[in-house]
Amino acid sequence: MNENTTLIGETVRNEFGFLVNKFPLSGPDGLRTPHYGLFRSDTGACIGRNSVSGRYVPHTTDDVLALVEAAGSAFGGVAAVRTHFRDGHYVAIQPTREHRVSIFGTRDNIFPRLMIDAPYGGLGSFSATLGFFRDACRNMSIMRQVEGSQVAIRHTSGLRLQMDELRLAFGGLEAGWQNLANVIHGMEERRVKMVDFLTAIYGTPDDREGRGLTIHRNRTEAIFRRLQKERSATGRPDMGSDFVVSGWEAFNAIQGYVQHDATRRGNPSEMARIVRAMHDSHVQRAERLVYEMAV
Repeated sequence: MNENTTLIGETVRNEFGFLVNKFPLSGPDGLRTPHYGLFRSDTGACIGRNSVSGRYVPHTTDDVLALVEAAGSAFGGVAAVRTHFRDGHYVAIQPTREHRVSIFGTRDNIFPRLMIDAPYGGLGSFSATLGFFRDACRNMSIMRQVEGSQVAIRHTSGLRLQMDELRLAFGGLEAGWQNLANVIHGMEERRVKMVDFLTAIYGTPDDREGRGLTIHRNRTEAIFRRLQKERSATGRPDMGSDFVVSGWEAFNAIQGYVQHDATRRGNPSEMARIVRAMHDSHVQRAERLVYEMAV
């Protein structure tokens, strides 16, 4: 483990400086039940949407650190991390080794990012997903239809005892970086009609006036502003009156809108926005439609 990865580990430990404890749940009049709840040690907040069984063992910050260290081992170290907690631990990892891939010219490039999801309760198993950071728009996302871009990790405590297995899993993700780059190059080669693309994702407003129409119009205008700004930033020509763009541009316009521009309650952090965008159904649909709607 290199020195920087050790420092990153301390950052993660400080950000997740609390425990998630399991306590029995009671029925009316203190009636005992077989159900347990998960609670944060610092705030007492309830974690997860469902109860767990008596056999359930909550994972710890040390388990999350084991995943971060395994990623650093496979990718030549960790340059930086971003963290978020929402019913589980989420960590975005920036590898130190240079893996830059040019998608268009010299101003539209992607770099690998690893997303670790470690949810609690019945929200799923641990997973590590290889994604990308696009410098032209500062989008950070994942592609769900890329072979070798995700591994599932058995949800258990004591992950440090399985470091060899974890390093092997993350090594497979490193090999998947070329697959991801190939998929993105394929998206750049495809062409879609942006107006039809937006309609397929968001539909048309039911009312011809009122709030629904206003929301639809404002969203469409925001997406087109983002699209035009990114075309200018990457040195692409004007899209013309037919609004035909590459599938890569179309996907990033939707993903970027959801990550950066969409209204969110509670003024979420940048990392919280990244996590929500990665699980957004419209972003996932946009990825599929690039291939279905190519002209």
